[in-house]
Amino acid sequence: MRIIAGTLRGRKLLRPSGLQTRPTTDRVRESLYGLIEARVSLQGARLMDLFAGTGALALEGISRGVSSAILVEANRKAVSAARKNAEYLGVSQQCNFLCADAVTYLKRYQGLPLDLIIADPPYELATMLDLPDLAIPCLRPDGLFVVEHDARVRFSEHPALDTTRSYGRTKVSVFQT
Repeated sequence: MRIIAGTLRGRKLLRPSGLQTRPTTDRVRESLYGLIEARVSLQGARLMDLFAGTGALALEGISRGVSSAILVEANRKAVSAARKNAEYLGVSQQCNFLCADAVTYLKRYQGLPLDLIIADPPYELATMLDLPDLAIPCLRPDGLFVVEHDARVRFSEHPALDTTRSYGRTKVSVFQT
């Protein structure tokens, strides 16, 4: 796993053995950020990475110009790995690491409006279809919510859905406020 583009391009990320996360592949991460950058500027953006795992999605955003990122992950080992990755890359001061349930945190979020929220939840998450309605109120006008999900999940009826792209079994759906 490595950073795909930006100031940290090519830098490798740590992934501790035994960690039960499903990292976003380089191909999907590159495509996901292509969809994002076609819609919003990342320069100085505020990002939230839900189900952050080792932090690859947030750290990719920082490499591409995001100024601050909130990384929310329930697994303590994953939070530790994300923190180590940010320290290794020299960007930990731009990150706020939270060991918390991502859905609960999103429901209670009271901070500044965000430019971008990215979610890579477990594909079997029971509240998957609720995520857009929970995320959108946390965004600034024209903000984006991007979720990676299983191909069997369909958001086609959601009024804020901008696009969905398929990458094998994985889909990425983009919602815009």
